[in-house]
Amino acid sequence: MYEEEVTHPVEVQTQGARPEHSPILRYLLLVVALIYVLASLYFMYTLKNRLDAVDAKQQSLETAQTDLAARLHSTKSEFKEALTSEVGMTKQELQKRAAELEKEQKASAAKLTAAQTQQGQQIAAVGTEVTGVKSDVTSAKTDITKTQSDLQATNQKLEKTIGDLGVQSGLIAHTSSELEVLKHKGDRNYYEFTLLKGAKPQPVSTVSLQLKKADAKKGKFTLNVTSDDKTIEKKDRNVSEPIQFYSGREHMLFELVIWTVDKDKATGYLSTPKGAPVPVTASAPTSGN
Repeated sequence: MYEEEVTHPVEVQTQGARPEHSPILRYLLLVVALIYVLASLYFMYTLKNRLDAVDAKQQSLETAQTDLAARLHSTKSEFKEALTSEVGMTKQELQKRAAELEKEQKASAAKLTAAQTQQGQQIAAVGTEVTGVKSDVTSAKTDITKTQSDLQATNQKLEKTIGDLGVQSGLIAHTSSELEVLKHKGDRNYYEFTLLKGAKPQPVSTVSLQLKKADAKKGKFTLNVTSDDKTIEKKDRNVSEPIQFYSGREHMLFELVIWTVDKDKATGYLSTPKGAPVPVTASAPTSGN
């Protein structure tokens, strides 16, 4: 073992609150729910217009039927008047006129029956569409509930721990998906990295990291951390163990976590306070904002 150089006393970091649901994911879920509601309202509005049109058509058919009945009654009256006034009309002419009236009556009845059948089919189709919309809304609610359950499960996987400087760490992530949850909290900056054993020091934020040793079987590693022109060796550290050090003029607490160790490489992330400086040439950190 060795002694690590600590240039300043340990500063105690207050424990943060448990992570809340991601605002972006929550807004996304609200947008999805709003889209389903708006689509349902639009469909109900369209459905009302169609039903109104069907009702208007039915009233038109009923009016036509009333007119037809009036015409039939008038025709019968005319027929009676013809029998009375036209004594000279032959029997053949009377039969021809009666046949024409009967033919008109049957045609009107057939038209009315066809219209009623079409109306029934339209109403049945509308009912089927309404049932389909209800099924889609139910499915959407199920998907939203499942997404919320997945988020809660991810939050529960995040752990609180004490870093190697004895400072209580916030929540730490063990995978990229868990890191996404921390990023969306927005209280710190996060930099993901992959270190290769034997490679030159790799710049990450305002520090440099160099992997010296990797033991995949035991889940241990050794790396050098260069900060403020000083290099500190972190020897025989464990996977998912928070490694803490102070950096910068303000002595801000930096924290890195290695979550996978292979034979020749290690992957993890570095977290820095929101006010920590960022090199001009470095890529912008991910903070969830």
